[in-house]
Formats: sequence, structure tokens, C-alpha cells
Amino acid sequence: MTLIPGLPEANYADLPNGHRVHYLDQGEGPVVVYLHGSGSGASGHSNFKGNYPELVAQGCRVIVPDLLGYGYSDKPDDIDYHLNVFVECIKQMLDSVGVDRYTLVGNSLGGAIAIKLALDYPDHVEKLLLMAPGGIENQPDYFTMPGMAMMKAVFTAAEPVTPEKMKGFFIEAFVADPSVISDELVAERHATMQLQNPRVMQTMVVPNMEDQLGDLQCPVLVFWGMNENMMPETGIMKLAKKCHNVRVILVSECGHWVMLEHREMFNRMTLDFVRYG
Repeated sequence: MTLIPGLPEANYADLPNGHRVHYLDQGEGPVVVYLHGSGSGASGHSNFKGNYPELVAQGCRVIVPDLLGYGYSDKPDDIDYHLNVFVECIKQMLDSVGVDRYTLVGNSLGGAIAIKLALDYPDHVEKLLLMAPGGIENQPDYFTMPGMAMMKAVFTAAEPVTPEKMKGFFIEAFVADPSVISDELVAERHATMQLQNPRVMQTMVVPNMEDQLGDLQCPVLVFWGMNENMMPETGIMKLAKKCHNVRVILVSECGHWVMLEHREMFNRMTLDFVRYG
């Protein structure tokens, strides 16, 4: 395994389905599982390195996996990367770790995985924290968004994706404040992208679970940036009206990465939600 500077290697779970998943596991206390989004160079640590250490310091146990196909987890080229595959791997990984009850924190694809896990395993998911989640629109609707269109143009072009191109994409598609996209973050994601199997993006299928939102049994907290360029804002009212026991927080001067752009606020509210619901 090639190690990426700045991307820590920690634990591996060999799953009953034959796949191997890498994960961080730190701290003691209520269990919080962070599920990262998709995209080139994504990983658990890259998405949440400004978040999970604070919850560890405040008395939580955090588990931060790399999704199948990402980071240091397996990257099989003989499967299609459908939502159920991601869900199965995360559930088997959590079972192998020996945790029974947990709060799920998911953004984008990670949010869709979190929703599906909470629907399929309601006895295990205590709370659900979502940031502009996938899985609540028909898949073609996502590609009407400017960030998605730019992602397709940048990452399917014949020319190689340079760090400069990646940084420009992150600034235009993911954030409202360009200053939060550091060269260090770009270098880490660009290096991680070299390990990634292109099949994970080419074959990804995430069904529309909008009609099942009312079946969620746990408390739900939603963050949605008002400068969101990846997810249609119709998702805001779908979550607000169809989920029970839900709070929706709209964040100004914020794009797709609320956990990065508004880190301190996000961490405070995550901790409050874990402790008090």
C-alpha cells in the first residue's frame, strides 16, 4: 500500500463480504461515525480532519472509515459501486469493531449511506446528522447542478487533472470562501486520487429515498449551505417536511463543505446533538 503524506494509516477490517476497509478509531464515549462524500481523492480523514479530533477531545469515540474504493480501503474493479455495496461494507465494518449504537454523520454520498443505514438498521442508529445528503433526488437531477457539471468536465477530460485544476474545481464547486482550500488539502487529495479506481465514480448508483424519509425513526439534524453548488436545494424542504424529529440549519456563506467552512460551529452543534439530541 502506498502511503500518502498527511493521510494517516490506522486500522483495517476484513469483512465477511471479502472486502477490506480502512478506518480510524479514536477516543472513548458515545460512538460517532463519520461518512465522507464521493469525488476524486476523497477519504475519511481528508473530509473530517478538522472535526473528529475535537469530538475525541470532548469525550466521544469516533470511527472514520474510508469508503470502499477510497483512501486506503480496497478498490475492487469487478463490482459496481451501488449504494447497497457501501452500506453493506460500513455495517460489516461497524459490526467487526463491536459497536452496537452510534450517531452517523454523513455529507453528500456519506449522507445517502447514513440515511440507508438508518432505514435498514434502526435499532443501531441513534441519531443522524446530514450535510446536503445524496439519495433524495433522482440521479439525473444532480447533474443539472453547476458543481456536478464542472466535476464531470474536469475529471473526465482527456488532459490529466493537475493540482491547479483540482484546486480550481474545489473553489468553484465546494465552498463559498476560497481561502479554506489550502494547497496542503489539494496535495493530499491529488495524491490520494492516484490510488483511486475510476470505476468507483463510473458505476456509482444512488437511488432516490425521498419517499422513505418519513420512515426514519431517529432524531435528524441537517446542515445545508446557502451557496450549495452540488445538491439541488429542493432537498431542503424534502428533509424538513418528510423527516420526523428533524432540525434543518441553513448556513449563509457556505457551500458543500460546512464541516470545513464553518468548522467551529459545526463541531459545537455536532457535539450538542450527540449529547442531547
